[in-house]
Amino acid sequence: MSRTAEKRLLQALMAITLLLPLTAAVLGVTRGPDWLGHVPVVPTDLDSHFRYISGLFLMMLLLFASCIPGVERKTQRIRLLGAMVVTGGLARLASLILVGTPSAGHLIGLGIELVETPLILLWQARVARRYAFSAG
Repeated sequence: MSRTAEKRLLQALMAITLLLPLTAAVLGVTRGPDWLGHVPVVPTDLDSHFRYISGLFLMMLLLFASCIPGVERKTQRIRLLGAMVVTGGLARLASLILVGTPSAGHLIGLGIELVETPLILLWQARVARRYAFSAG
């Protein structure tokens, strides 16, 4: 596969992967934890914290999206953002172990955080190497 085709495939996967978490982040900011449909009454502090974390998550995802056009040149930013995602995934895994199994959406998130994101990081490093090698 040509380096350009590989880059385009990585870009497509990143864009598709961002759709679900971007939707969740926007819903978290605009609706708070209510959109999850589990808690009949949400304490004000929990709503505030949930929306704050959702806002941070939204910005992180927008930064990831900003890496897509020049994915072969954005290694440091992608690694930093990827480390944040994996750290969040480890926190989610701790919740699974300590509290119990969450809903399917959260399990999908766990898969994205602890499986897909590290694979994307490895793939991005390969694409960046291929472009750096061909540049001289």
